[in-house]
Amino acid sequence: MKLSISTTFDAGNIEVINADKPENIQLKIRKDTDSDFLQWFYFRLQGAKNQECKLNLINAGEAAYPEGWENYQARASYDRETWFQVPTKYVNGVLSMEFTPECDSVYIAYFAPFSYEQHLDLVNDAQQSPICTLESIGQTIQGRSIDFLRIGDDDSSKKKLWIIARQHPGETMAEWFMLGLISRLLDEEDSSSISLLNKANLYLVPNMNIDGSILGNLRVNAKGVNLNREWAEPSIENSPEVFYVKMKMKEIGMDFNLDVHGDEGLPYVFISGIEGIPSFDQNLRQLTDNFMKNWKAVNPDIQDEHGYPKNEPGAANLKICSKNLGEEFHCLSQTLEMPFKQNDNIPDPIVGWSSERSIKLGESLVNTLLSIVDDL
Repeated sequence: MKLSISTTFDAGNIEVINADKPENIQLKIRKDTDSDFLQWFYFRLQGAKNQECKLNLINAGEAAYPEGWENYQARASYDRETWFQVPTKYVNGVLSMEFTPECDSVYIAYFAPFSYEQHLDLVNDAQQSPICTLESIGQTIQGRSIDFLRIGDDDSSKKKLWIIARQHPGETMAEWFMLGLISRLLDEEDSSSISLLNKANLYLVPNMNIDGSILGNLRVNAKGVNLNREWAEPSIENSPEVFYVKMKMKEIGMDFNLDVHGDEGLPYVFISGIEGIPSFDQNLRQLTDNFMKNWKAVNPDIQDEHGYPKNEPGAANLKICSKNLGEEFHCLSQTLEMPFKQNDNIPDPIVGWSSERSIKLGESLVNTLLSIVDDL
């Protein structure tokens, strides 16, 4: 059977340079739309069953985060449900995967994808709960709905908690996280969720960057814009996704925000905080410390020894979502980062950091929020 490599599906991304021999397949990662960012890849390999394959991504050295390839293992799946690591090496700017497929068709990706169909299933299932409503609050560059979920009774006297995800579309672990969070919030037999919703309403955007997700981008929308640098001055022309979400935030109000991401380089789960915003004070410091302490107690996947350097006082970039919202609403606002690699503190040699671990982390946010909601 002749080798075949294809990407004409949701989030597909690869360019075939040469696929004549399974032991020396030459590929390139396509750049994001109207952008120089590249890192996300996702393709289907057919016709290589029981053949030793070596797939070389020859432009990996041009990636947005080349440090992301160090100690990284690509993911593969035969059914697009169960994803596992394949042996991967990064040498002299080339990322190479070597393995022998056990089936005629295998999918290979940077991380377990979360498709647009899965997104639609997520929000459409959620709206069937009596405590959840689904609203289109605007349209993306390419005319798709920006899906917004309200969970709770909309009692304005309750705390207003926001969680958004996938500003960077290739960080698919962020929407797996949202799947776990939403499923638990809507569980009518979960006492922690019931108790949280007695005190708060939750406002969720499971995927901020639908267009970029479908286009197979790592970091930008269909206009080539990095949404997480648009929060100071979003525009309908360039960043409608941020424009409409922020307009809804101003309409509803905010007592807490979590912006969910993935980090290419660091093999840990961690939080990036708002220590550098001008209005950061002792109350926000105490909330930040309690949030992290309590989440670590609930789920040991999260830690605070490794992460980004904290901003100096007043030095935060207010174009970034969590920092912009923390300053504007003077509330606890954090960025969550999950790894593309392992969580080195609790590694899994078969799957690495996975969709399943991301789901569990999302579920664990419920108890963490419950532990701090009275202080927000």
